[in-house]
Amino acid sequence: MIIIKGIAASSGIAIGRAYVLEDDDVVVEKHDVPRDRIKFEVKRFKDAVKMTHADLDAAEQKVLLMLGRQHAKLIDAHRLILKDPLLTHEVPRRITEEMVNAEYALSQTLEQVNKHFEKIDDEFFRERRHDLFDVGKRLIRHLARQEKKSLADIKDPVVLIARNLYPSDTLHLRESRVMGFATDLGGKTSHTALLAQSMEIPAVVGLSDITRQVKNNDLVIVDGEQGIVIIAPGPEAVEKYQKMKRQLNQAERFLEAVKKLPSVTRDGHKLQIACNLDAREDPSATAALMPDAVGLVRTESMYMNRTAPPQEEEHTTHYLNIVKAFAPNPITLRLADIGGDKLTDLGIESHEKEDNPFMGLRGVRLLLRHPELLKVQLRGMVRAAASGPVKIMIPMVSSLGEVQGVKRLLAEACAELTREGAHIQPNVDVGIMVEIPSSAIILDAMLTEIQFVSVGTNDLIQYMLAVDRVNQHVAHLYDSFHPAVLRVLHLIVQTTHKKGKTVSVCGEMASDPKAVPLLVGLGVDTLSVTPRMLLKVKHTVRSLSFERCSQLAQSALSMGTSEDVRQLVMSSQDENS
Repeated sequence: MIIIKGIAASSGIAIGRAYVLEDDDVVVEKHDVPRDRIKFEVKRFKDAVKMTHADLDAAEQKVLLMLGRQHAKLIDAHRLILKDPLLTHEVPRRITEEMVNAEYALSQTLEQVNKHFEKIDDEFFRERRHDLFDVGKRLIRHLARQEKKSLADIKDPVVLIARNLYPSDTLHLRESRVMGFATDLGGKTSHTALLAQSMEIPAVVGLSDITRQVKNNDLVIVDGEQGIVIIAPGPEAVEKYQKMKRQLNQAERFLEAVKKLPSVTRDGHKLQIACNLDAREDPSATAALMPDAVGLVRTESMYMNRTAPPQEEEHTTHYLNIVKAFAPNPITLRLADIGGDKLTDLGIESHEKEDNPFMGLRGVRLLLRHPELLKVQLRGMVRAAASGPVKIMIPMVSSLGEVQGVKRLLAEACAELTREGAHIQPNVDVGIMVEIPSSAIILDAMLTEIQFVSVGTNDLIQYMLAVDRVNQHVAHLYDSFHPAVLRVLHLIVQTTHKKGKTVSVCGEMASDPKAVPLLVGLGVDTLSVTPRMLLKVKHTVRSLSFERCSQLAQSALSMGTSEDVRQLVMSSQDENS
């Protein structure tokens, strides 16, 4: 029996025989093209673009029928990529200037864009490169006139093992007999993972070399709860997982009943269970889960795959859409946490290349350097706030001066809109993302300028522990249960509550049922979680005693190792069960 740890991408358990999908990548070779054939080669590329548009039209109909309009937005994202000048202009330019075949020009362009994506620190946006390569593979197949193998041809119940699955591959899984899948590559925020979650297909990704370790027809278990794959499990392991699978199915049915119940612990302590959302998502499916609020609206996607920044009307329209979907509950809009590498794409004169963009010009630093970007976004947010309760959150804050700078521009935006006769809400609550240790340490000073605090645990943990969680050599050191992390969270909550203000946690830690008792015990007011985990976290909160959680947190704060903290939490959960 071999156990391999990966990334839990979609919850659930699958037990079955392996179907190892052979990589069907087209081998691209470089060919010199005579000058009199250049126009023909450019036309080949443009024809491939037209055929790929037709593919996307067909895929959109399939998504609408299977998953609804929310996931049809994925096809819109692929259309934007297909229209991006990085493809439509750059590939013909390479063909013409370098006098090479279209396949080679396209592959070189994709490789160049991939290097830009690798510099992006946010996992959610770095995973968007899989969408780029999905579109790229469609184009190359049309150029090479190669038929794609369809997963719909799989007729027997199997666990799919693959190097990587693109969103277009995943769409075929429902038509096939695939019970679950495991891949060498991928992350939990990729569109492939999100589609798997929507189709309720268990998945583990980022396993490095699962395709080398599994052979066709091997018995495998995909544990999408813990992010592990078991190859050749023994009878005891199979029996254990079959029992777990039955329990999970019962729990899923039970969670539907939790939807309309209040977010309160067994002993009457009230919390807010909020959700995280992307500004360009269709909010209807998430609104149907009935969260208490929207604790984080990411706005970065509005700046992706385009040659100019979004204007005020676009900002206002997207924000109003979310406000109306969740009314009368409050929504928290985060200012764009984009990096300097996006400026050139947006047609803005950029600074010199950064050696370490993760600690460079991004978030509020970039917005204050380019106030025209910030003010347009603030105007859209203030206008949307006239239709419902809106809060504004500032990302990447490290000093009080940054908060004051944003508030000055917010006051200017409100004054301008008032003079223009616009209907606005001038008294919008402003808060900060605490994700840099310095902001946690001087939080008492910042609380004089802000109304709320939201803790971005993903970045806070990385900065505190000096760990890049996407670096395979040190990712294992990224640890939500590290005593230093718990003590800083304790400091943040205590400092904020002394000023009579509220604290939310909107990072992945809030979506982890194992961490929820600690966050509740530390006194966090709001847990803002992924939509997929909202009902599960709400159920967890309703099963807890606030008094017991407080005792648990106090004990954890005195411990010296994360192993001790984990053991404490596990013991507490065993007692509750």
